Amino acid sequence: MKSTSLLAIVASLAQTLDGLSIPSIQQRGDGLKVVGLEIQKRAATNPIHRDNKLKKRGSVEVELDNEETLYFINGTVGTPPRPVRLHLDTGSSDLWVNTPASSLCSESTQPCRYAGTYNANSSSTYEYIGSYFNISYVDGTGASGDYVSDTVSFAGTKINRLQFGIGYSSSNSQGILGIGYPLNEVQVGRAGLRPYNNLPLQMVEEGLIQSNAYSLWLNDLDANTGNILFGGVDTEKYHPPLLSLPVESEAGVYAEFLITLTKFQLGNNQIGGDLALAVLLDTGSSLTYLPDTMVQEIYNAVGAQYDSDANAAYVPCSLARDRTLLNFTFSSPTISVEMNELVLDLITSSGRRPTFSNGVAACLFGIAPAGTGTNVLGDTFLRSAYVVYDLENNLISLAPTKFNSTATRILEIGTGENSVPGATRVQNPVKATAGLHGPNGASGISGSSGSSTIRGMGSMSALIMAVMAGVLVL
Repeated sequence: MKSTSLLAIVASLAQTLDGLSIPSIQQRGDGLKVVGLEIQKRAATNPIHRDNKLKKRGSVEVELDNEETLYFINGTVGTPPRPVRLHLDTGSSDLWVNTPASSLCSESTQPCRYAGTYNANSSSTYEYIGSYFNISYVDGTGASGDYVSDTVSFAGTKINRLQFGIGYSSSNSQGILGIGYPLNEVQVGRAGLRPYNNLPLQMVEEGLIQSNAYSLWLNDLDANTGNILFGGVDTEKYHPPLLSLPVESEAGVYAEFLITLTKFQLGNNQIGGDLALAVLLDTGSSLTYLPDTMVQEIYNAVGAQYDSDANAAYVPCSLARDRTLLNFTFSSPTISVEMNELVLDLITSSGRRPTFSNGVAACLFGIAPAGTGTNVLGDTFLRSAYVVYDLENNLISLAPTKFNSTATRILEIGTGENSVPGATRVQNPVKATAGLHGPNGASGISGSSGSSTIRGMGSMSALIMAVMAGVLVL
């Protein structure tokens, strides 16, 4: 699920792919081939940011570009290879790219140029599969067109026949790399067909990794770097222990990375009482979305000013110096998120920072109400966690992240029930009793205007409405 919400898009990046560099394979002294992508962090010119490789028989590492709340990787598609930049999304399962002939990409402003496009007819390795690709996201964006297969490469690691979608009609200027469960693919949900091998599974099929599993390290809010290890774990990127929890199934089906939140505390104050709440781990969401009653308590505690039309809250930017902990507990492991990781800067394209009516600089707060939607732990949570997604065994392993670690010790994820090295299963984990289906019992957040909205409204309109409602001043 890609949720654009208030932090919506990184639009209007002036840079293009002409300035990208894709480094070559490096060789470690321990005999492991490390395939890395150069990390780049660029100042976004849009005031609202997005929400709305190591190889040894078994590990492929792809580093991530971090634009505060945008995580993407660079790769190539087709023969000859064409560079593309893709949003990384654990909340969806399809890779898709734009084509230069689409109505969006052919606009005079060339909105797709910075992220790259793919022309099937220009690739000698292109194969047509079917014209039933049609994906949509919570933020109202999406793409439709053909399913095809072609050669795709990340950091020099080539996948020879990977199925993906082409956005002949698209409302996103940048493609998406969905790496979730195959059952969440468009081919299954909309076309009623059997799942295909998406990127992680195809890596297993081609012998690049042993198991359909990967680990994610986003690093902190100010960091330029992060990485994803397909088929591996880096023990220097987290503080042990690494504890494993079962993914929650829905009607016996595993389709999304839902785990059970059992306790939430702000400092010493417990929020929401005892919990058994299903929450989704989603890199496609910039913010964290929790039940409305819980969020209202958080807003009251931190003095956040909520605007219901924007479905977002604003806090004084001075809160970025606050190190109060928000503790998320999942039966046994607890992930602590410092308050400063939840204060997100807002700067307009003219370089001005919004303020409250009293002149105090306003920043976006990284937690929002879920309303009747899914409870989501997005990037404002995930930066503080080292997460191993074991799709083979339907397990999620968690540990507190080690911010800005320069050391590395990569171990291969093998096969079988205990395939994640160093991970220990939580005994008697709590099973979710809420959050798996339908509304989560939210009673609504006190806002400055309008009625409560769901995630996914346009980011620019959200900012404009906040100004019109008197919440912010530009």
